[in-house]
Amino acid sequence: MTQFTPAGQGILAAHQIEAMTAAGRIRPAQPYAVGQVQPASLDLRLGTRAWRMRASFLPGLGRSVAQCIEHLSLHEIDLADGAVLETDCVYVAELLESLALPPTIAAAANPKSSTGRIDVFTRVITDHSREFDLIEAGYHGQLYAEISPRTFPILARTGSRLSQVRFRHGQARLDNAGHLALHAREKLVTSAEPSIAGGVAVSVDLSGFGGTNLIGYRAKRHTGLIDVDRVAAHEVLDFWEPIHVGRHKDLVLDPGEFYILASKEAVRVPPDHAAEMTPFDPLVGEFRVHYAGFFDPGFGAAEAGGAGSRAVLEVRSHDVPFIVEDGQIVGRLVYEKMAEAPKSLYGASLSSNYQAQGLKLSKHFRAP
Repeated sequence: MTQFTPAGQGILAAHQIEAMTAAGRIRPAQPYAVGQVQPASLDLRLGTRAWRMRASFLPGLGRSVAQCIEHLSLHEIDLADGAVLETDCVYVAELLESLALPPTIAAAANPKSSTGRIDVFTRVITDHSREFDLIEAGYHGQLYAEISPRTFPILARTGSRLSQVRFRHGQARLDNAGHLALHAREKLVTSAEPSIAGGVAVSVDLSGFGGTNLIGYRAKRHTGLIDVDRVAAHEVLDFWEPIHVGRHKDLVLDPGEFYILASKEAVRVPPDHAAEMTPFDPLVGEFRVHYAGFFDPGFGAAEAGGAGSRAVLEVRSHDVPFIVEDGQIVGRLVYEKMAEAPKSLYGASLSSNYQAQGLKLSKHFRAP
């Protein structure tokens, strides 16, 4: 293990993630897969073992995840040849990546876009952690993923990539003044005068996409399996019910149901920044609008072949029915500066499933 200190503050780019790996600060149990290192994040792979848990948990100070698994697990699952993870169950899986972070670098995890869009709730856990998905600067140890399919049962295996992690050196997040200045320079969303307060406001489009009256999808219950590693392998109508424009351009979100909608604004992430969607804002309604919150540098940017891309919203209402209307603010994008600009942008030379997207389901489904 060697010293690793980035020159600038911000989110580490792909070439810096590779340098951290070479320095022994990221420790993959197997060589990286093609496309695993993204412009501003690293995909995390499931290891060989998972456990069906009695309940979700956080270790807290003084306990390792392994100790919690020994106390709370119901049985062990071999992932080598693939295993079915059932809905409404909690699993914890070892990941193939472990960390030996320098004292100046912290990390944060999130579900991958394709994971969130099939309503698989996944969070990264570390030893002695008191929060999900946040990895303290200087952390040395194994990484684990908590996995809970909410709507569809899934088939996963060793090497499946459900989560991703970002590495931060120092202060990266923009304040309100920083967001205003960046929007003036780059036009982050297509709103004429976007609301900027704790991030750039994003609203929902319930007017119809692509010249049709389609506004989104509602997940069906009691469906077949989704193989998380197979692309374009499943028929849309076997898993989703299309939703069309209503007379008043609104939609009642039923508690417990899962919806795929999209933003009215086209979103742009400049090459020297990354962005993250805030998943839940109680000030705009009792619902969650995003599970997979990372937007890589180049998302929707002309430099990467995009002309603005809609933000796809993974929506679930909490406890009570809630009406959303066309153009209603449903979330905010928080932008963060990169420590260095990545050498490859999202959608340029990497395998990018969602560049220039509109209303789009996960990569697992065949195009309608």
